[in-house]
Amino acid sequence: MSVTIKSEREIELMREAGKILAKVHEELGKAIKPGMSTLDIDRMGEEMIRSFGCEPSFKNYQGYPASICVSVNEEVVHGIPSKDRIITEGDIVSLDAGVIYKGYHSDAARTHGVGEISEEARLLIERTRQSFFEGMKYAVAGNHLHEISKAIGDYAESFGYGVVRDLCGHGIGSHLHEDPEIPNFKQFRRGIKLRPGMTLAIEPMIDAGTAEVVWMDDDWTVVTEDLSLSAHYENTIVITEGRPEILTLTESEIAEGIWQTGVESN
Repeated sequence: MSVTIKSEREIELMREAGKILAKVHEELGKAIKPGMSTLDIDRMGEEMIRSFGCEPSFKNYQGYPASICVSVNEEVVHGIPSKDRIITEGDIVSLDAGVIYKGYHSDAARTHGVGEISEEARLLIERTRQSFFEGMKYAVAGNHLHEISKAIGDYAESFGYGVVRDLCGHGIGSHLHEDPEIPNFKQFRRGIKLRPGMTLAIEPMIDAGTAEVVWMDDDWTVVTEDLSLSAHYENTIVITEGRPEILTLTESEIAEGIWQTGVESN
């Protein structure tokens, strides 16, 4: 495993990529409404990304045909946008997107409720997001990678949720996917020691029911085996000497003050 330590210049480029992606997520979150197709969302997202002079990280990545992964309800990740998939009141919609700015990537995901959603759906979205921030308490130099994994999984599983095992987070930088892989549940080993300058994409994928998932015939779309709801929350972060720097928080999240929790180190 080769985990790269980024220079300050590289981190600054990723910072900019993160700010742009956060703006894209902010606007897409506001735009989602009943009657839209998932293809409408993809086109809007790609147009925004390119308007900033950036490239979408996902377009044609390993053959993926779109710029925004749009996953609805029981779809966990990698939903392929379609003009025939129409968003309706009560759906939950996960958007996963990446931006390339001057050769460096950012990667982030958000799950949104459409109109009035069930209490089950609301709590799943809220707790999936919070599981990420539980992991952030341990994302500090000197700790080990899998302390993040354990914190995410323990929090989500405390509500009886299924934490997806077959997909994980990853390192990120000049490539969309770099070492290390970052599971979202407790591991037998501690994992690598975290060092300042590591850049990671941490992304809890949490199911209301079973943790088991299946791939659809398009070879991309991942759904829950029991067709229960699934939520996804992801940010690109930088490990520092203190609190991790989160590069992809949206304006709404910053205003909400969601990143107030202190870190825990051993």
